[in-house]
Amino acid sequence: MTSTSAAIRTPRRAIVATAFAFLVTMMGTTIPTPLYSIYSAQLSFSPLTVTVLFAVYAFGVVGALSLFGRLSDDLGRRPVLVIAVMLALLSAVLFLLPPSLPLLVVARVVSGLGAGLMSGTGTAAVIDLFPANRKALAGTLAVSANTGGLALGTLVAGILAATAPLPLVVPFAAHLVLCAVALAGLALWAPAPATRGSLRIRPRALRVPARIRGAFARAVLAAGAGFAVTGVLTAVSALFLARDLRIDDHALAGFVVFLAFAGMAAGQLVARRMATGATLPTGCAGLVLAAAALALALATVTLVPLLVASLVLGLGGGLCLNGGIAMTVEQVEPSLRGSVSSSFFAGLYVMLAVPAIGVGVLSGVIGLRPAGLVFSAVVAVLAAVVGIVDLVAARRR
Repeated sequence: MTSTSAAIRTPRRAIVATAFAFLVTMMGTTIPTPLYSIYSAQLSFSPLTVTVLFAVYAFGVVGALSLFGRLSDDLGRRPVLVIAVMLALLSAVLFLLPPSLPLLVVARVVSGLGAGLMSGTGTAAVIDLFPANRKALAGTLAVSANTGGLALGTLVAGILAATAPLPLVVPFAAHLVLCAVALAGLALWAPAPATRGSLRIRPRALRVPARIRGAFARAVLAAGAGFAVTGVLTAVSALFLARDLRIDDHALAGFVVFLAFAGMAAGQLVARRMATGATLPTGCAGLVLAAAALALALATVTLVPLLVASLVLGLGGGLCLNGGIAMTVEQVEPSLRGSVSSSFFAGLYVMLAVPAIGVGVLSGVIGLRPAGLVFSAVVAVLAAVVGIVDLVAARRR
């Protein structure tokens, strides 16, 4: 084996190990999605309880990103990646214990902390492994690992819950094994930090350079609108299927959310073939269509518009994510990449959590379906405004 071939293979293995760890960590965050109806039946959860249970995960993500988003810039990528996967593994262990609301909340928070560390550090780590002329491909891979993990988590959990015994055990046991494999891959192939940083558990504010703040705001609002719809869909779709459509199928509940996240991954491939300036406005237009389809599904209590909404939501959200990372993380020097990436995803997860809780609260007053209709209208208006503003900004440039 020549030194040249070894040098080529090592980065490839590092890319695979890093992307796999990213994917596995994010899988853990959506594994509970198709199981919410089971928890709801066993523990008598209301829609508000389910949305809060979902949202505490997002707050865990935001906490990790806000407090420790720059940790990988100081300590190095690999140590933080390992910590993130270990938190995902701990979350799986907690979910394997006899369920109760406090325990589920703790498990979701731990999962969110791991996802928060992984979202910022994993994105920066993948981009670091590619040469300067391939940063667009690196950004696509990072978002695909992120959204691909979210998609696979809900799909695999739904299938296992519908076909395997012990639906509240087998999905998390499988995830625990995947976490162990991911840790082994990082230990073997992820590059060690070039310099030894010091572990300082000290919150540090995230920073976005002034020159990209306008683009950063548009990127967060556009991709955040997609995350908001996805969050509501993730939190209440299983309840909508079981209570309104009378379809108690865990595999279908997982498939509905899988379509959204798989669409996000596919949106990355579409974005690579588009002009950079067209990505965000096109994605916003897709979000408006997705909100309309979701409103139709809620108003008519039918399945097909719900499936269409999930797929179109994914494609539009994927375009917005790709465009957002291109406008922010890819435009800064490596020393700021972890901070900007963490700031970007912190904004997205705030928009993931808050609307989900809002729909849960509103559903207790006017019902789940009317609350969803109000939410769909708000998202459609927000996406349309952001898309128009970005078009105007592009023309000025």
